[in-house]
Amino acid sequence: MTKIEPLGAVRERVLGALRQEIIAGSLRPGDRLVERELAERFGVSRVPVREAIRALVAEGFVLFETPRRTVVRPLSPTDVNELFELREALEVYAVGLAAARATPEDLAELRELLTRAASATEAGDAEAITDINTRFHDRLLAMAGNALLISVMEPVAGRLQWLTRRNEEWPQLLTEHQELYDAIASGDPDRARTHALHHVQANYRSTVRHLFGHVPEAPSSA
Repeated sequence: MTKIEPLGAVRERVLGALRQEIIAGSLRPGDRLVERELAERFGVSRVPVREAIRALVAEGFVLFETPRRTVVRPLSPTDVNELFELREALEVYAVGLAAARATPEDLAELRELLTRAASATEAGDAEAITDINTRFHDRLLAMAGNALLISVMEPVAGRLQWLTRRNEEWPQLLTEHQELYDAIASGDPDRARTHALHHVQANYRSTVRHLFGHVPEAPSSA
């Protein structure tokens, strides 16, 4: 007998696939999402597709241009600025905590991720680089040991990944992560926060340059 997939599981499957397509750039800003077409493509009813689209709207990936037209959200300079302002405030703080609380096991995990990132960078594997870099930042948040901080970052994590995927200055990103690791491994929270601030602001400038063709000084000045 064929096993029936629960509606919630179908929704999550469709949601995850669409989110990843947006982050990877298969679905680009302005592309239309049509319930009927997506239901046919995923082999599901329109109900889980509709629910997945609503979730993507809540996450900031998609917007309703009109009641009958749903599109991948175009990224404005204001969107990018606001996301990086939040990242600057929270991630810099988190990295300071990570430097104070890192265990040898934590540092070993970061080193392993950096080794994999170096191989992916040498190979020019954008998908692997994005995945590893996301894991690197997720690990930093976990090392901070603050569950509330993680819960605050979680709703915007996907959109930040979406933005950083647009930044293809991979060798520079690898260097920044290696320097950030050294600062955290030193156990000096002030040094770690300084490197984290530099990293966030450099990533912001690179992202804006790739998206909009100009280079602001820092998130707060955009």
